[in-house]
Amino acid sequence: MAKHFDVIVVGVGAMGSAATYHLARRGKKVLALERYSIPNEMGSSHGITRIIRLAYYEHPSYVPLLIRAYELWRELEQQCSQQLLHVTGSVDSGPPGSPTFEGARVSCTIYDLPHEILTSAELKKRFPGYALPTDHHAVYQPEGGFLLPERCIIAHVTLAQSHGADVRACERVLGWEPTGKGVQVVTNRATYEADRLVVAAGAWISQLVTCLAALVEPERQVLAWFQPLRPELFSSKRFPVFNVIVEEGRFYGFPVFDVPGFKVGRYHHLRESVDPDKMLREFNHRDENVLRGFTKRYFPAAAGPTMAMKTCMFTNTADEHFILDFHPKYPQVVIASPCSGHGFKFSSVIGEILADLVENGNTRHDISMHRLDRLTARPN
Repeated sequence: MAKHFDVIVVGVGAMGSAATYHLARRGKKVLALERYSIPNEMGSSHGITRIIRLAYYEHPSYVPLLIRAYELWRELEQQCSQQLLHVTGSVDSGPPGSPTFEGARVSCTIYDLPHEILTSAELKKRFPGYALPTDHHAVYQPEGGFLLPERCIIAHVTLAQSHGADVRACERVLGWEPTGKGVQVVTNRATYEADRLVVAAGAWISQLVTCLAALVEPERQVLAWFQPLRPELFSSKRFPVFNVIVEEGRFYGFPVFDVPGFKVGRYHHLRESVDPDKMLREFNHRDENVLRGFTKRYFPAAAGPTMAMKTCMFTNTADEHFILDFHPKYPQVVIASPCSGHGFKFSSVIGEILADLVENGNTRHDISMHRLDRLTARPN
């Protein structure tokens, strides 16, 4: 007979590892299944550093989730006895009227977040590594910074195991089906049963939840690390993380940390929709030139030799907001968050939300913006 669990979690990246931890600490008998290693560089949950910021330009309703996410990251740090969140301050910049600058300012105003409005010249004077266009303004928010994604996943998994979770890597889920009020999950190694299922499979989610096939789009993303010509300007003590919009697109970046190089990426890099099983995982000169050209123009003191490049994936929805909801046909199945390239920072609180949905059928957190029906509703 198939082994039975309270909950099976499919995918042990950012969201799945956090959900496994929150469910296990509540006393649930949890099985977590990951097709690759834990952690791995195949999906969307790697890259050494990930931005976390309170001045959220994407939409003000994210701010309460972020406030709780910060609390949970610091709680996780206490429990695993290591630093996972590094505070550097954050910069959201663009011309007046641009969504990056205006959205960040609105979020700070609504939630009374400490912040400063700086001109490009003022920003450069305070943080000399920046050389943004003269017409730019920036929201500087002192509590922004970065997380260590691989270590965050390891912490969530290790603590989940200490609470009794059964976590299995290198085991691919081939499919699942409802069994009355529960589910049966078939992998390349075994068959399991559970009362509830959480699908947190990232770029592969539409392979397991087929109703999402037309609603989510995996996209190839590339990151680069360039050795600064003046390293002292790009240390974590002198260089805040950033999101900026310039004529070349919207870019984000980090100080030097843990490995050589100033880290930079462009949102929706070359707008390459991909099959996650066939994506080009090698980088090329075109990838490098996009990121080097931006760095040379706006952070010239960082535009030294290339130290590393990596690929990852976004999994985008049409409105670039998350999906946190039940399966439209099977209420015993929870769908966990294709995050459109900005979800890692939320994974601590999303883990709590997913545990709430599994345990109670609802959550105290406002996730109305992330319900599935917003993407499936037909106009009258």
